[in-house]
Amino acid sequence: MTLRLSGLLLIAAVAGLLGSAQALAQNAYIPNSIDHNVSVIDTATNTVIGSPIPVGPNPRAVAVTPDGSKVYVANRGDNTVSVIATATNTVTATIPVGPRPVGVAVTPDGSKVYVANVRDNTVSVIATATDTVTGPPIPVGRGPLALGKFMQPLPAPTFAGTPGFSNCHGQSVAALAQQFGGLNAAAAALGFPSEKALQTAIRTFCRV
Repeated sequence: MTLRLSGLLLIAAVAGLLGSAQALAQNAYIPNSIDHNVSVIDTATNTVIGSPIPVGPNPRAVAVTPDGSKVYVANRGDNTVSVIATATNTVTATIPVGPRPVGVAVTPDGSKVYVANVRDNTVSVIATATDTVTGPPIPVGRGPLALGKFMQPLPAPTFAGTPGFSNCHGQSVAALAQQFGGLNAAAAALGFPSEKALQTAIRTFCRV
């Protein structure tokens, strides 16, 4: 099957689909702006999967949830976002947003989708649990075209002790004191606002 990429071809979004009896597969979702649809490419074979998926007019951007279950497509032509279920590659929802959506991004935890609306200088926020817009659009500068990178949450701190053991806290404190020359210095070096905050993190880690 020959792939026609018509109109403005924006960056492909990649979704991982994990089946119960199959290895992890990755598909690229390509918005075809003039054809008003989305093509799906199997990146393992670089071949198109099935027929293009009809979405709203002039799709301009795509974003995939971290679990790979949904693709969100910003449709510039009718001020909507189409939601594609990757298990079936069908549209399951069409969400009205602000005028001329041209950028879309999913938060790292997969709970929200942010949509840049270029015509009225706003950003719409979609809750992925319900696929509905939450609250009024957020005013931003003129002509927003895309979303920047989201800050990734810091990983949970780990310490020298073994969680669940009675000596976990003592071992962790001793190791930090030895390494940094005291808990105050350790807190500052590790980015904690105070020694108390560091002690709290150690207790949480040790589950005591």
